[in-house]
Amino acid sequence: MDWHRQPLIGFDLETTGTDVETDRVVTAAVVRVEPDGAVSAEQTWLLDPGVVIPAQASAIHGISTDHVRACGVPAAAAIEEIAEAVAGVLRSGAPLVVMNARYDLSLLDRECRRYGLESLGERLGVAPAPVVDPLVIDKHVDKYRKGTRALHALCAHYGVPLDAAHDARADAVAAAGVVRRMAERHRLVGAMSAADLHDLQVRAAAEQSASLQAYLRRTSSPTAVVESAWPVVPRGR
Repeated sequence: MDWHRQPLIGFDLETTGTDVETDRVVTAAVVRVEPDGAVSAEQTWLLDPGVVIPAQASAIHGISTDHVRACGVPAAAAIEEIAEAVAGVLRSGAPLVVMNARYDLSLLDRECRRYGLESLGERLGVAPAPVVDPLVIDKHVDKYRKGTRALHALCAHYGVPLDAAHDARADAVAAAGVVRRMAERHRLVGAMSAADLHDLQVRAAAEQSASLQAYLRRTSSPTAVVESAWPVVPRGR
């Protein structure tokens, strides 16, 4: 059966910022989305990250430091649960849908290191796969479309509802909907196996990074270095 005609598992994080090396997870969701779009299972987490949530981040996802201190669970225990839930999805062979996987999965990796927990790779014994990233796929199949590639823009372009942007559960569900529409619209993507699609994204993400790096060096930053690894940036870079 085609990968996009099976249940898909969406994964999303909301965080304290955009730096995978220093920022923390605030909320997380792992959501099973059936082919008809119905949510058949879900796990969600609200964490106390142990640091102040910057106002800029709170303005995006609506979660304050006071709220997580009052209602959030300790970060170390939650990160263990999140990592094991994601590893369980990948062990099953089900496609894990992650918008901008390079960010979310790398941040999860760093959180595991922060708390002395096994990474996804260590739990699985192999690199995390199969991952389906609507950001990487969209840039690959529609290279020259202008405008933002943020999730809300992809939802609008592919006709997928996004009920509450920057809510981890809503974003995970929407990302799964977007990749289904991509697979239906772009037959080559839909016809590939999940494993072959994962390998395509590894190559596409590297090509996209190289293109961006060349552009930055040519226009604004002669020494710019853009990360090419996907879906997890190796530690120490």
